Formats: sequence, structure tokens, C-alpha cells
Amino acid sequence: MSFTDRINADIKAAMLAKEKEKLAALRDIKSKLLLEATSGNGGEVSDETALKICMKLHKQRMETYELYKQQNREDLAQEELLQAQIIEEYLPKMLSEDEIREEVKAAIAETGASSAKEMGKVMGVLTSKLAGKADGKVISSIVKELLS
Repeated sequence: MSFTDRINADIKAAMLAKEKEKLAALRDIKSKLLLEATSGNGGEVSDETALKICMKLHKQRMETYELYKQQNREDLAQEELLQAQIIEEYLPKMLSEDEIREEVKAAIAETGASSAKEMGKVMGVLTSKLAGKADGKVISSIVKELLS
């Protein structure tokens, strides 16, 4: 079952169960997938592209959640958090910081990088290897720490 088919099936299930919050999050995912499909890239959205879209939506929801928390808008913050948790179900399991650290050490050894000037080499290897499994900011901060 493709990612798009899974979303469509879950939308139907959420409609039947009358789960408004879940339905809103799933419809948002579907609308972004449809936009991508009609943007001239062949009509079908690959699972990899769909995953990137979901990661972006999750990140947006979490940033909005933090913003609402800062502004003491608990009602809106909880709604964003709930939608982020629903979107999270469609993302692969993220690596822990220790697992990322091990991957970074391996990439540093592989590239032979020894200073912060060579951070680009290491990041190039890691961004493709850890795509969808770890946040780029976390990877970057660990690389900086280990190369300093």
C-alpha cells in the first residue's frame, strides 16, 4: 500500500469514527500531497517525497505549538500538539541522539575530516544517509561538537 493510499484509507476511517482532529491533520497531509502531485512532477508522489512533506508538516506543527505556548494560548497549543502527534504516526522512528552520534563518528572516520572546515564533507554523507531519520539541526550540532 502506497503512502497516499494509506492516507486515503485513514481519512475514510476517521470520517466513519467522527474523529475531527485526526481528520483535519490527514486532510492537510492529503492536500499537500495533491499540491505536489499537480505541480508538474509526473502526477504521482513517491513515498520518499510524501515522507518529506509529512516531516515538514510535523515540524511546522511543533513550531506553532511552541509559539502558542509562549503566548499562553493553551487551547490552540494543544490542538497543534494533537495534530503533530497524528502526523508523527506516519513518520519513521527517529534516531536517538546516541545513535546519531555513532553515525556522525562513522562519517567522520569515513571522510577523514579533522576540523570544522571539513564539516561540509561530513554533512554531505550524513544528510543522505539519515534523511527522514534525524533532524538536520541535531546532526549539524553533533558534527560541530565532534569536529571542534
